[in-house]
Amino acid sequence: MFESLSHLALQQYWWIIISILGATLAFLMFVQGGQTLIYQIGKDKDERTMLINALGRKWEFTFTTLVTFGGAFFASFPLFYSTSFGGAYWGWMILLFAFILQAVSYEFRSRPGNVFGARTYESFLFFNGFIGTILIGVVIASFFTGSQFSLTDMNETRWQSPLRGIELLFSLHNLSLGIAVFFLARTLGLLYFQNTIEDENISQRIRKQLWYNAIPFLVFFLTFVIWLMLRDGFAVNSETGKVFMEANKYFNNLIEMPLVLVIFLSAVLLVLYGIAISLFKNSNGGIWFTGSGTFLAVFSLFLLAGFNNTAFYPSTYDIQSSLTIMKASSSHFTLTVMSYVSLFVPFVIAYIWFTWRAINKKKITKDELKSGEAHFY
Repeated sequence: MFESLSHLALQQYWWIIISILGATLAFLMFVQGGQTLIYQIGKDKDERTMLINALGRKWEFTFTTLVTFGGAFFASFPLFYSTSFGGAYWGWMILLFAFILQAVSYEFRSRPGNVFGARTYESFLFFNGFIGTILIGVVIASFFTGSQFSLTDMNETRWQSPLRGIELLFSLHNLSLGIAVFFLARTLGLLYFQNTIEDENISQRIRKQLWYNAIPFLVFFLTFVIWLMLRDGFAVNSETGKVFMEANKYFNNLIEMPLVLVIFLSAVLLVLYGIAISLFKNSNGGIWFTGSGTFLAVFSLFLLAGFNNTAFYPSTYDIQSSLTIMKASSSHFTLTVMSYVSLFVPFVIAYIWFTWRAINKKKITKDELKSGEAHFY
C-alpha cells in the first residue's frame, strides 16, 4: 500500500503525522500551564495538593507525547533533527532539563523522608511550566523566522551563533509566540482545573485568573499571527529546489490552501468559545472547545510552515541551507516502513482516550484527599 506512494507523498504524509503530534503536545501543555498556577489558585496545603494531583494524573501524557514527537521527527526528517539539536543544543538541553525536573518532582514531592520539602519540588514544577512553554513556542516560531546556520556539502551543521539556540529568545517575533503559548497553557490549565476539581473557592479563583491569562494570550497570539501574515517568507522553487524570499508568503499559503484557512479560523472560534462559556456561563466544558481549538491552530501552523513549497526550517545565514520536507526527510524505504507502523496510531489514541475518561471519571474533592484512598503526588 504505502510502497506504491511517491517519495513526495510519503514526505507529505509524515509531515501531517508530525503536525498532529505537535498539535497534541500543544494541547497537553495545559499540565505545564497548571503548574505555574499552583500558588495562585491553591491558598493552602490541601488546595495545592488537589491541584497537583489533578495535573499528576496527566503529566505522563505530555511527557510521552514529547518523546514520541521527537522520535518521529528524528526518524522521518533526520536532517532537521541533526541540524537543530546539533546546532541549537543549549536551547534543547534547557528544555529537556526542565522536563526531567518535572518527572522528578511528581515522583518525589510527597514521598516520606523528602529532605527538600514539597515547596522545592513545586518550584521545579513552576520552572518546567514557565521555561517549557516559552521555549516550545519560540522553537515553533523559528519555523517561520529562521535560525543562523549553514550546511556543508556533507550536511554538517555549522551554527553561526555562540549562544547555540539561546539567541532565538532575542527575536521579538519568536517571543510573541513563546509568551502566547505560556498564557495559552495557563488558560488551558485553568479550564482543566475547572473541569476536574470540585471546590467552590478554587472555582472562583479560576474564573478570576481566566481574565488575567486569556486576554494576554489573545494579545500576543494576534501579534504573532498579524506579524506573520505581513512578513516575507521562505519559499521554494518547485522545479529547481532553490529557496527565495517571497512577500507575504504565509498569508499566501493560507489563501492558496483554503482547507488550512478553514481549519485555522475554526480553531480561533473554538478557542474563543471555550473561554467565553467558562467565563460567562460558568461551564466546566471549556477545556474541550479551547483544547480542540488549540490542536487545530497548531496543526494549521505546522501545515503553513511545511506545505505549499515552503522551507519549514529556514536559515537566515545561508538561505540555501534552509530545510524543506523534501530535503530533510528519510529515504523512501524508511518512510514506507514507518508508515505501516503509523497505522497503530488510532489504537494508541483510543487507549489514551479510554484511560483519560477512566482517570477523570470522578472529580477531585477535599473529601477524597482526606480519605487517603487515592495515590497522591
